[in-house]
Amino acid sequence: MKEHDHLPKKTDLPLDQVIQGDCVKVMNELPEACVDLVFADPPYNLQLRQELLRPDRSLVNGVNDGWDQFPNFSEYDQFTKSWLTACKRVLKDTGSLWVIGTYHNIFRVGAILQDLGFWILNDVIWIKTNPMPNFRGVRFTNAHETLIWAQKREGERYTFNHHAMKSLNDGLQMRSDWEMPTCVGKRRLKLNGSKAHSTQKPEPLLYRLLMASTNPGDIVLDPFFGTGTTGAVARHLGRHWIGIERDANYVALAQERIAAIPEQKQPQSIFETPNPRRQRRIPFGALLENSLLRPGQKLYFGEKGETAARIMADGSLEYKGERGSIHQIARLIEPGPRNGWLSWFYQDDKSKQRRPIDNLRQILRKSLD
Repeated sequence: MKEHDHLPKKTDLPLDQVIQGDCVKVMNELPEACVDLVFADPPYNLQLRQELLRPDRSLVNGVNDGWDQFPNFSEYDQFTKSWLTACKRVLKDTGSLWVIGTYHNIFRVGAILQDLGFWILNDVIWIKTNPMPNFRGVRFTNAHETLIWAQKREGERYTFNHHAMKSLNDGLQMRSDWEMPTCVGKRRLKLNGSKAHSTQKPEPLLYRLLMASTNPGDIVLDPFFGTGTTGAVARHLGRHWIGIERDANYVALAQERIAAIPEQKQPQSIFETPNPRRQRRIPFGALLENSLLRPGQKLYFGEKGETAARIMADGSLEYKGERGSIHQIARLIEPGPRNGWLSWFYQDDKSKQRRPIDNLRQILRKSLD
């Protein structure tokens, strides 16, 4: 049996569809180990006791929906355990889960996650740049929500597109505090002039976490689909999605919203971020073996620098009587972390232009793949 032959085929799944129904029941009807990622935005159990008024006595349109109300913590915990158990069943062993919440529920959710055997990878703080103020002035303004990222099984391989996160963050490693506004203005879905869903999440939030923890063609499941933000972003990014939602009005809104997004026709490579660690390793000496460079040829330190080293037949460089690898000699010339592939340049015989030796590595890598 080939690897992954035991997994369900994508054609057996309700891909890119919203299923109306109870999420636990629907997930238990799906095949085991069939999705790559779960994003869950469950009821927060806000425990609101009275109406919230602004200083001008106008009513704040907060979260007062029936689906967010539970009689006590015990029932909320049982509800949480049920849907998380169902999520774990449908997740692949290499899959992971994101769940978002506020201080009202996220700590209870985190404890139940751990009780069920999930392994927490990160907590991420979504810092709201436009939070609703605390109108009563009796507490701090609630200016953030917490996301927990957990894998199904500790120690299994899981998807984390580290280089994509660096690229989104101007080349810097992505931190666990994410600043972005709440969903307002034209991005907020309206129904009869009022917001259609009280806790609609901003698309940039889903964009970031789907880029971080899925690959093109992966299947993302959202058991509390609401008005379909997860599906909309997944469609933009070339991922498959499955949405589950109890409320018929939300289902209709989500379907209409996602249907308005043009079908993605870009090549898959548009949505991928290459990971150098997964590329075929090419030693510098292979450039000599394949006649892309010659023993005795000069390499220049920098595109316009005068410092040069000579290539030896064994793939080492010689500089002022010292021999070493392209990385060692680069560090000898300029101490500190150095990537020799990007530090050394050769002179192209035809154009007489200097080019990084990494260009030759990529040419050889493509010829071998």
